[in-house]
Amino acid sequence: MKALSRMSSPRSRPFLNFAVTFLSVMLCILILPTRMPGMELLGIGPNWLLIWLVAWSIKRKRTVWGAASMGLVLGFLQDAMTAPHPTHAVSLVVVGVLTVVLQKTWSIPVDIVERDPIPIALIVFGMAVVAETVMGLQFFSMGDRALLEIWSYHQRVALCSAILSSLWAPVIYFPLNRLWEMTRNVEKP
Repeated sequence: MKALSRMSSPRSRPFLNFAVTFLSVMLCILILPTRMPGMELLGIGPNWLLIWLVAWSIKRKRTVWGAASMGLVLGFLQDAMTAPHPTHAVSLVVVGVLTVVLQKTWSIPVDIVERDPIPIALIVFGMAVVAETVMGLQFFSMGDRALLEIWSYHQRVALCSAILSSLWAPVIYFPLNRLWEMTRNVEKP
C-alpha cells in the first residue's frame, strides 16, 4: 500500500489503473492456453478472459457500453490466439453486457461479492454457459455442422467450461478486486 501511495501524483493515477488492468489482461491471455493439473476437465480449460471480464464488469460504475467494448477487445484478443470462426468477441460482448445489466438490475451488493466467493462463482458459471451457447449458435449459423453434433459437443464444452471457470473465478476476482480498490483509494485526493 505504501508503494501505491508513493505513486499518488495526479499524472500517475490513471497510469496505475491502466497498468493494473493491462497487466492482468495480459496475465489471463498468457495462462489461457496453459493446461496444468487441476485446470482441465475433458480437455477443456477455464475461460480466463471471461472470468476477468465478469470481475471487471461487476464493479460499480461500469456502463453497458464500457462492458461491451471491453468484451469486444478481449474477444478479439482471444480470437487472435484461436481460429477466426466463430468469433469469441460476440460471446464476450454478450457476457459483459449481461453482467453489467445483472449487477444494475438486481442491485447486487458489491460488498457481499467482495467477501464471499459463492456469488462471483455463480455469476461466472452462468456467464460461461451463456458464452458457450452464443458460440454454439454461431456454429449453427455457419451451417457446416448438424444441429445434433453441435448440441452434443456444446453440452460438454459448456458444462466443463462453466465448472472450471466458476471454480477458478475467486483466484482471479479477489486479487484483482483488491488491486482495483487500492488504485481507487490512491486516486482519492
